[in-house]
Amino acid sequence: MGASYVDPADGRTYPLAEPRWRSDAGRPLMIGALPGIGRDDIERGERSIWRYRAALPLPIAPVSLGEGCTPLVEKAWEGAALRFKLEWFAPTSSFKDRGAAVMVSYLRQAGIDSILEDSSGNGGAAIAAFGAAAGMKVRILCPATTQPPKVAQMRAFGAEVQLVPGPREESENEAIRQSASIFYASHNWQAFFLQGTKTLAYELWEDLGFRAPDNVIIPCGAGSNVLGCDIGFGELLAAGQIARLPRLFCVQPANVSPIHAAFEAGADVLQPREWSPTIAEGTAIKRPVRLKPVLDAIRRSGGGTMAIAEDEIVAALRKLAAMGLYVEPTCATAAAAAGRLLASGRISPRETTVVVLTGTGLKASAFMTELFGKA
Repeated sequence: MGASYVDPADGRTYPLAEPRWRSDAGRPLMIGALPGIGRDDIERGERSIWRYRAALPLPIAPVSLGEGCTPLVEKAWEGAALRFKLEWFAPTSSFKDRGAAVMVSYLRQAGIDSILEDSSGNGGAAIAAFGAAAGMKVRILCPATTQPPKVAQMRAFGAEVQLVPGPREESENEAIRQSASIFYASHNWQAFFLQGTKTLAYELWEDLGFRAPDNVIIPCGAGSNVLGCDIGFGELLAAGQIARLPRLFCVQPANVSPIHAAFEAGADVLQPREWSPTIAEGTAIKRPVRLKPVLDAIRRSGGGTMAIAEDEIVAALRKLAAMGLYVEPTCATAAAAAGRLLASGRISPRETTVVVLTGTGLKASAFMTELFGKA
């Protein structure tokens, strides 16, 4: 029996031939468990995520802009040699290109020619770019507070951008309303997006000489990189390519940290909290739609969560920049968490730890100018 969509809540399956963004019960779908691949299955002549196409649930004709194969650089951080994965070396300068490439390729192959997305910036830019490459019409709904350079990037790719007043979740609510008339290709809801983000796990495995890291520290909003790593490393474990899963550490800004709050409470549901604005806008998601699967992934790995205060984010941002790594505030949270995890002894300097840096500082040019632009 081939791969299928599955609703994790009730186990109901749906055929992949029919593109879906949710189950009949209104819940986000996953792709059923896959067997994984070995090093001999890698297409070494392909310098993109498509070198791992044998790990996908069905053959897909790529819409590719050269995404993936991003640098992994070793840097000293708080007395340890950490590996920083520079995901902004991507066509639209964020990790979202991995998921967008696979999702858009699948949807084009399935005959979808117009797509809708909601995003605070990076996801919208990625889907606008790959939609343009696929010849699709793209509409992006963004919070009205989205950084202007991110909106300009989406519009440069030809997307129709609608700015939605109110907090981030209002853009998603409006997208769901509009999904009755245009296919909803949400990076938070779409199962095939996670098939793209799982290539990060395969790539780290190959980067490290076909072994798993001990720890992966990931800035997290809705959790697509956490789930991607859980899926990818889980497949590698099933295929006998690694001996154990790496510990996954999900990092959020303290001002908006629903995954951390649920994890700390030992719960699987959202905890009542009042949230406040954060400079890490890319992770400012108050109600992640895949909360329980993300929590399950973290717990399964033996990892944890961390919430980072605004001043800690700025300090990590400055320190990274002083090392030559120009990142947006969203992913500076992961570097700040690495220092705390080392100081507490939760991770050891002797372990192999990867810190995922998801987007460039150029994505937050107004904030970065305010922070660094004064003589």
